Amino acid sequence: MPDSSSTKPEDAWIANLDYSSFAKEVSVLGKELRSNTGNDDVEHLYKLVQWRNIAAFVGLTTIWMTPNPITIIALSTWTYASWSMIAHHTCHGGYNRVDAGRFRSRGFALGLSNRIVDWLDWMQPEAWNVEHNRLHHYSLNEGKDPDLVQRNLDDLRESKLPIALKYMNVFFLSTIWKWFYYAPNTYKELRINEILRGQESNNNGNTNNNKQPEKLPENFDREQAATVVALLDPSNTELRKVVKPHKFFLEVLGPMFIARYVAIPSLLYLLPGGFGGPTIATHALLNLFAAELLTNVHAFVTIVTNHAGEDLYTFDDAVKPNTGSFYVRQIIGSTNYAMGTDIIDFSHGFLNYQIEHHVWPDLSMLQYQIGAPKLKLICQKYGVPYVQENVLERLRKTVDIMIGRTTMRKFPKEYEPIRDKTVKVIWSSTNGAIDE
Repeated sequence: MPDSSSTKPEDAWIANLDYSSFAKEVSVLGKELRSNTGNDDVEHLYKLVQWRNIAAFVGLTTIWMTPNPITIIALSTWTYASWSMIAHHTCHGGYNRVDAGRFRSRGFALGLSNRIVDWLDWMQPEAWNVEHNRLHHYSLNEGKDPDLVQRNLDDLRESKLPIALKYMNVFFLSTIWKWFYYAPNTYKELRINEILRGQESNNNGNTNNNKQPEKLPENFDREQAATVVALLDPSNTELRKVVKPHKFFLEVLGPMFIARYVAIPSLLYLLPGGFGGPTIATHALLNLFAAELLTNVHAFVTIVTNHAGEDLYTFDDAVKPNTGSFYVRQIIGSTNYAMGTDIIDFSHGFLNYQIEHHVWPDLSMLQYQIGAPKLKLICQKYGVPYVQENVLERLRKTVDIMIGRTTMRKFPKEYEPIRDKTVKVIWSSTNGAIDE
């Protein structure tokens, strides 16, 4: 056992943590919350879906007007709620235990027609399931986590730019990040997964033809950011071989761009009887553009901040899911915000229960409301840090990480039980489910 006298003060709680007892209490609570999922959860989901639909109705029926806050906020909320609440918790299987109609992980938003009906956004749902449900959730703040802010913004952190320019850089990124950065990066992870699975299938003799499986380029850098600019740069040969630009722009960005920014203004332009025309179409396009900027910022503030700050931890290796070490990592690598009522939680996209969501990814939104106070008490009992702050304070701490003013804590792995270390897991690429 390491010498606890050399432990940093902020890490002192780790030395005496009873992983086994902690894991047992967290696991029992998780089973209780899953077993309590029922009709109340479905009604709660449908209420939030109705709120989303009201926002969509208000935005679309006033989209022809001169750009105004009501229309812009409504359109922004439509997009934000569709992703952060409805698609997010459905794709994780939060409603698989109940009869919630379309809101089941298997098949939700997969394929072009379902994507248009269920969840139309810049990200391709199949790519989201691999990048988020699989890689991010089960490699939180590790080297394999594609969403590790501190590493992804390393160039900005290390740059010699004046602080003011660094802040401007972050603000500009916050307005475009979904289509500029997140959509291509989730698609990159999907393509890597497809290539590796094809190679594995070929090695196991499961192919039915003589076609050679696709391979990752020899010099391909898996950590290179697949931004829109990077994909358009001919010098990024290896990246462009994996993330083929023409397929990305057509299949990933194309549906959202055509449906939202071409079809809607065009239909308004073509309306007969003086109800349409270039002025109305221009108003619609401006409202949509402003809503795009707003929903990007809204999502940035409530999503990018989930796992960043000098009081959260990064990790050097992986651990077995659903163990004491795993539960601890999800808690000390995540942060919650204000919570407790549907209005507050809706405004945060139910991302204010990030700790509970990472401990139990497959719960309904209602069960997160119920479970959060109980998990917080367990953490207090065992001395495990449970970080909960105002979302704007978390934004400040996240930006400090992004520009290099602060650095996240590094977890002293020597304190973790050996029995919790890495094991092989098998993934379902359709919904991110895990089988041990």
